[in-house]
Amino acid sequence: MNLGIIPARLNSTRFPRKIIHPLNGKSIIQHVYDNAKQSKYLDQLIIAIDSEETKSHIDSSCDTILTSVNHESGTDRVAEVCQKIDCDIIVNIQGDEPKIDSNIIDNLILLFNDPLVEMASVASTDLNNDDLSNPNVVKTYLDKNNYAIDFQREISEQNQQYFRHIGIYAYRKETLMKFTALEQTENEKILKLEQLRALDNNLAIKILITNFQHRSIDIEEDLKYYEV
Repeated sequence: MNLGIIPARLNSTRFPRKIIHPLNGKSIIQHVYDNAKQSKYLDQLIIAIDSEETKSHIDSSCDTILTSVNHESGTDRVAEVCQKIDCDIIVNIQGDEPKIDSNIIDNLILLFNDPLVEMASVASTDLNNDDLSNPNVVKTYLDKNNYAIDFQREISEQNQQYFRHIGIYAYRKETLMKFTALEQTENEKILKLEQLRALDNNLAIKILITNFQHRSIDIEEDLKYYEV
């Protein structure tokens, strides 16, 4: 079974309560759920909340599970949910990507037709000069087989082709359990990028390349890309 989980922490650091912020008539998290629900390959979609208050900002038809408030990352929240569910592939869908494309979710799942793929993520060719200098935009560069070599906030390899990282992940269940059992690495702590924990522990991340143009909502200023 392919399980989609949207980790929904209410009090995010840079933009508190952003998941319930109203955006063009409904909450940001509701936009994410509605778009992800269009996936052809997800068998179940769950919003992993950490506050009952979040429920009042989403449709009652949405499948939700209340999770611990003490998780260090969204991935830990996802792991709590999937421990209780019999599933094969888990897709961790970020709650601040209101324009997430369900086709990206489906193509990400298809990467696991290759039995060697244990963990995967997404990157976009839509990367401009402002993105390159913006530490809130995470950049990645890849090897010839489209596995991530590194993730960076500040550009260090001038001769590399960079892509804009899209914060959506997929894992085989046993890989996710292994990943969340690992200690945070120094790289992860310094850059606040949990995917570096995987690379630092030789867990390869296959990257799906897209031309996805929309930005995640990291800070309140990012709302300008979406409000109409």
